Amino acid sequence: MTAIVFLGSLFGAISIGVPIAFALMVCAIAMMLLMGNLDAQIMAQKLIDGADSYPLMAIPFFLLAGEFMNAGGLSRRIVNLALALFGHFRGGLGYVVIGTGLLLASLSGSAIADTATLAVMLIPLMREAGYRVERSAGLMAATGIIAPIIPPSVGFIVLGVTANISIVRLFMAGIVPGMLMALSLIVAWWLVSRRDNVAVLPKKSGSDIRKCLREAVWALILPLIIIGGLRMGIFTPTEAGVVAAVYALLISLVIYREMSPKDLYYAILNAGRMTAVIMILVAASMVTAFLIAIANLPGQMLVYLEPFVGSPILLMMLIVITVFAIGMVLDFTPAITILVPVLLPIITAAGIDPIYFGVMFIMTAAVGMITPPVGAVLNTVCGISRISMDQAVKGVLPFLFAEILVLVILVLFPALVTVPASWFS
Repeated sequence: MTAIVFLGSLFGAISIGVPIAFALMVCAIAMMLLMGNLDAQIMAQKLIDGADSYPLMAIPFFLLAGEFMNAGGLSRRIVNLALALFGHFRGGLGYVVIGTGLLLASLSGSAIADTATLAVMLIPLMREAGYRVERSAGLMAATGIIAPIIPPSVGFIVLGVTANISIVRLFMAGIVPGMLMALSLIVAWWLVSRRDNVAVLPKKSGSDIRKCLREAVWALILPLIIIGGLRMGIFTPTEAGVVAAVYALLISLVIYREMSPKDLYYAILNAGRMTAVIMILVAASMVTAFLIAIANLPGQMLVYLEPFVGSPILLMMLIVITVFAIGMVLDFTPAITILVPVLLPIITAAGIDPIYFGVMFIMTAAVGMITPPVGAVLNTVCGISRISMDQAVKGVLPFLFAEILVLVILVLFPALVTVPASWFS
């Protein structure tokens, strides 16, 4: 009965257009009424407790770093370097998209921001070179969702706070899966583009490549600082966010000198807006998570999943399918904050490593960002590319299948996540 009330009130509120953060509060009220303990003071207290978290302070700083990089020219120089290295190959602009996306993912941690950057800079080039726009847009969307997997990742921060597990270990565990995701896109792009008759860019000379490398070197240093600092224990994820934001601001103002006061204002404003959306979701979800624990909803679900607890691979496959289905209708952050409190006790009972679960959850939820009907990343690339959702779905399908294949492989062979994670940690 509790599960029915939980899901019915949540999706019922969402279906009539209630914003997800407030739908979570409606869900909390419904569960309180079911348990006969409606208390506004508990809701207010848990809302404050949900937002009052030191690790969550990393989110605005990483988002701010991403905005500074876009406004200050760091992202553009990364694109130029990738164009110089790969633009002259057949289908080279696709490899430029993947390479640039991987570098941007190691800088910002925001899928929507990275996808928007890729689309604004590269869609005109790919359209002019004769690439199919829907396929180009699909590749950019599929590349953009690597951002929540490669550190620094906003998704890992939210999941680490929600599940009370190490954010640094999540960061380190995401490196190899993110690389595998990029490799799958390279293979998929080679398969779908090898027969295309498109123009290629002129091959850059060695001096041109060195010039692009010199201009981009300041941007390339940032992921080394973040990952190295976290790996050696020099700073926490929150402090890493501050370092990233300050570094990007200094490079934009002092080295490149491309950020105007107006650009600075809008960068801070955009980061503030995105932070507000994420924080209200996390705060509201903490109320629901508290009531989920009180109502013993995980214990009730464990009864139904008990036949799978003895087989971690089957259980993990079932969880991936569930998260993927939920991710098709819910955005990234609410999927984390709603499902993780329910699933974490179940995977603990099955003996599944929480870090491995966290990585698989984030990867699956990220793939949900390029699937309709919500598909926040797919919608972003549609708007910038000026194509319909139907066209974008057709374009993204080969890359979606490639990324789903990676998920299946990681479910069957968990060591591909856990072993490299132990190396980096």
